[in-house]
Amino acid sequence: MSFLSLILKNPFRNRTRAFLAIVGIGIGIATIVALGGITDGLIASAEDTLHSGGTDITITGSSSTSVSDQSSMFGTTKLNESWVDKIKKEKGVTEAVGVYSSTIPHDNKIMSLVGINPSDVKFAELNIIKGHIFADSDAKEIIAGKVTAETNNVTVGDEITIGDETFKVVGIFESGNSNQDMSYFMTLDNMQDLMDDEGNISSIFVKVDPKMEPEEVGDALEDKYDDNITVISSLSDLGMAKDLIDMLHGVSFGISLLAIVIGGVGIINTMLMSVLERTREIGVLKAVGWSNKKILMMIIAESIVLTVAAAIVGTIVGIIGVEIFMSLNILGGMSAIFTPQTIVEAFSIAIIVGIIGGVYPAIKAVRLPPTEALRYE
Repeated sequence: MSFLSLILKNPFRNRTRAFLAIVGIGIGIATIVALGGITDGLIASAEDTLHSGGTDITITGSSSTSVSDQSSMFGTTKLNESWVDKIKKEKGVTEAVGVYSSTIPHDNKIMSLVGINPSDVKFAELNIIKGHIFADSDAKEIIAGKVTAETNNVTVGDEITIGDETFKVVGIFESGNSNQDMSYFMTLDNMQDLMDDEGNISSIFVKVDPKMEPEEVGDALEDKYDDNITVISSLSDLGMAKDLIDMLHGVSFGISLLAIVIGGVGIINTMLMSVLERTREIGVLKAVGWSNKKILMMIIAESIVLTVAAAIVGTIVGIIGVEIFMSLNILGGMSAIFTPQTIVEAFSIAIIVGIIGGVYPAIKAVRLPPTEALRYE
């Protein structure tokens, strides 16, 4: 039997022990893959929202370091509606639209609401798949995103009471943006009335002249208006969002570290048992001329085979598990994205666990005196 064949077959001589080792490490890998996919999905979704409708830059009120002063999901403050006309006149700005977005508790769930002027709806690129858009600014009408409509069994003609106001659902839309498709849209006037915040908006979506760079226009706006506005061209411009992403990455790192420790202990135990059971066999290999280096490599490689098998199983389980959760809407309409980087990280961790877990048993194996090993029963 070749050296490679030994490495591939030895870990599975005791199938029950190999199965338990793969399951133990696989659970950690599945968690890493699932959390990585969800984190990447959140980041992509937030970026899509910032650039919905072809938006080049988003303008909000100034960033606030005080939680009590923060009035938007970006950790920024509201703007007066008059800023829309002011921004429209700036060099390099071809279009500017003011929106008011917020989330409120509703029927023990979180309802995402967006207010926008009827004349600006085309900017959001909402594809009405049933019914029609709200008629005018005063109409007590609302349209629902496809995901929200499916999740809450909402259809055209239904009535929804929010606060003291009752709105008629006149349309269902699809935008391709998961955040928008989980929201309700109404007129800006209705949204401001509902939030008792007349004259204010949460953000301005801006399209930039194709001949100019969005960063160039954004820098010029920030230089001119200094502390009054926050210009966002990507998530990295948002301290609050950056903190959230860093936190998610921190959680993912913590789980990875935990998987390495638990998986390492488990694989050390598995490989020690394997070396103990094969003491006489290792003695024979030494007697026929196998070097300590070759035996060391064999034991470590067998450990890596087990952890790579666990990585394959864990990756498949992690992806399928998240897909099932998404299909059952357990993730609240959230989308996960599985990038090659996430898969590479999962397999890298598995290989590290294999190396760490295999070193000690391998050292124990090479230290066995051949004569003693051959007498072992």
